[in-house]
Amino acid sequence: MGRPATATINLDALRHNYRITQQLSGSGQVMAVVKADAYSHGATACATALADVARGFAVACIEEALELRAAGIKQPILLLEGFFEPSELAMIDRYRLDTVIHHQYQIDALVAEPLDHPVRIWLKMDSGMGRVGFAPDTYRAAWEQLCALSCVKDIVLMSHFACADEADSEHAQQQLATFNAYTQGLPGERSFCNSAGLLALKDARGDWNRPGLLLYGVSPFTEAHGFESKIQPVMELSSAIISIKDIPAGSSVGYGSQWTAESPTRIGVVAIGYADGYPRHAVNGTPISINGYRVPLVGRVSMDMLTVDLTEIPNVQIGDRAILWGKDLSVAEVAGFANTIPYQLLCNLNRVPVEYHKNSVAVMETAEYISA
Repeated sequence: MGRPATATINLDALRHNYRITQQLSGSGQVMAVVKADAYSHGATACATALADVARGFAVACIEEALELRAAGIKQPILLLEGFFEPSELAMIDRYRLDTVIHHQYQIDALVAEPLDHPVRIWLKMDSGMGRVGFAPDTYRAAWEQLCALSCVKDIVLMSHFACADEADSEHAQQQLATFNAYTQGLPGERSFCNSAGLLALKDARGDWNRPGLLLYGVSPFTEAHGFESKIQPVMELSSAIISIKDIPAGSSVGYGSQWTAESPTRIGVVAIGYADGYPRHAVNGTPISINGYRVPLVGRVSMDMLTVDLTEIPNVQIGDRAILWGKDLSVAEVAGFANTIPYQLLCNLNRVPVEYHKNSVAVMETAEYISA
């Protein structure tokens, strides 16, 4: 009960999307990316739902990894940013975590504080992302240093695309060529593909692929790619109409009076706003689904509420559900109206109660809020 804003998570859709990523991976394995609380879908719930099929999970940091271990997740867990301080090595050892190595200070820490148990290292090359990773011409030397350590059981060769979500990206092809050239002759499994790479760059699909957004039923591309009908949105963000009023032509709505009715208009107020993570900069006309109809957002999004034009919809009542994004209204489409990306909308979700469904039945409703 209480405020009607809700995020409903379909765990069956998540499992369906995982199977799609596994099919795309062929003989490779899928490392399911559940960082940032599984893009606000709930890392523990999502990992638990995939525990019988997923070969591993990827998180940003050790705090996220320990949450999964505490929930009983036994699969390999990869720290995508590696460790930040040598003191984390004891926990990596204790909880049997995989770790990315992207900088010399991390190798130096392993040399100074060798682990009691062998660890799998994911050695990252900066092949053109310009972020973290060893430069191509220093990559082999880093690999040799790690091979000399008794606590390193094997090394996965990895990199990360900068532009895989751009159609026919020359930069992505250059990155792949660089990675292949500078790892030629090195043994070990390979990992390059994120969601966009997995879909668009068949030659880059490796022994391990690391889909994130695709698992949650969202396209990583701004243009149609042809696979959208095969994946299923995992999250539906909804709320309800809490007020309906008729206003005359010339009346303005919302902060700043940035929208003015050109004719008599029926206005509906929905109990959700930017404090919940709905984008404040969504423009007038951003679609919202009510009773199967798309209606336009009008006026500026407030902290706790937004307003829509109900004039063309018959028989709308207080309490009717408003779908902000979900099956018939993709979060990617909404992101376009806010000049942002679906990643940000999902990850910014805040203070919204979450309900999990499996086999079309609500399996858990938390008293917690999704936090940013």
